[in-house]
Amino acid sequence: MGAVIIRFLVSALSLGLATWVLDGIWLDVTDRPADAVLTILIVAAIFGLVNALVKPLFVFVTSPLLLITLGLFLLVINAALLMLTSWVCAQIGVGWGVTGFWSAFWGAVIVSVVSFILNSFVGNRGERHT
Repeated sequence: MGAVIIRFLVSALSLGLATWVLDGIWLDVTDRPADAVLTILIVAAIFGLVNALVKPLFVFVTSPLLLITLGLFLLVINAALLMLTSWVCAQIGVGWGVTGFWSAFWGAVIVSVVSFILNSFVGNRGERHT
């Protein structure tokens, strides 16, 4: 259970970093830092649900492209998932969004790299690598 929470927090951190670094990914909250953290945690939960429910279908349908591009098409899939997350956030009134494909693409790159690096410190069962 602890590994799930750590991976969720890693996802939230990587989404927060992408939001902070890229102009095309925005966060609309008041001046209170607690509101920004809560919003990013909500976005991470939505992104996790979108990844769990939609990504397997996208990967299956685009598997020939994934093979041809040696997996690099996953960045396009992740960009589409960020855009879908942005749409869901808009529908439920969460103040977070992505303005276009290229912002989503570079956001997907940041989220993927940061998540990979941070998750490399967490073992399969939540054990730390030494």
